[in-house]
Amino acid sequence: MLASRVAARSARVAAPRFSVAATRGYAEPAKASGDVKPPVQVFGLDGTYATALYTAAAKTQSLDTVSRALDNMAATFKRDTRLQNILTAPTLSVEDKKSIVGELQKSTNVTDKTNTLQNFLNTLAENNRLSVLEGVCEKFGTLMSASRGEVEMTITSAAPLDQKVVRQLEQTVSKSQYVGQGKKLKVVPKVNPDIRGGLIVEIGDRTIDLSVSAKMARMNKLLQDSL
Repeated sequence: MLASRVAARSARVAAPRFSVAATRGYAEPAKASGDVKPPVQVFGLDGTYATALYTAAAKTQSLDTVSRALDNMAATFKRDTRLQNILTAPTLSVEDKKSIVGELQKSTNVTDKTNTLQNFLNTLAENNRLSVLEGVCEKFGTLMSASRGEVEMTITSAAPLDQKVVRQLEQTVSKSQYVGQGKKLKVVPKVNPDIRGGLIVEIGDRTIDLSVSAKMARMNKLLQDSL
């Protein structure tokens, strides 16, 4: 698994421990965007880096290549749950994390002749920000969906949904007011055992919470208000 290779690679690094001051580079996309404007705004530190990467990839005409690479990397995060823990380990120095970039690059199975993604990963390593990489993959996907005219619908369930159920939801929502004319619906399924059951459906800034955990919370509040 990738996490095992990453752990082994970082263990072999014998570089001295030192801190590297945060460089600007990808950290300030709003100032670096020039005539390239991301289709939507994404928030958080991972959103900041995702926006910067989108801008850089647009300028180097490598958006599709970088998008495929990050999709594959996101799948790796889902398969190998230890990877995120390794990237956030406080015992790893900046140089340790830079050594991990090579393994992450291999995991994408994509050749980027512009080196846009490699430069981005190096920047994250230098800024000690590899911990946001999983979030960057998700936020970059949001930017790409918007650029393709897609409306993203996230379906969160306590356990993986049957594909028949996903298709039924997709067909129903595609015909609703939530999807504008000429737009294409993109379904993003997620699993979160904490919701206990039911579904949470998110479309743009709208959230429909039909989870068991939400129902329990409402019931508890009702009981507390009644006592």
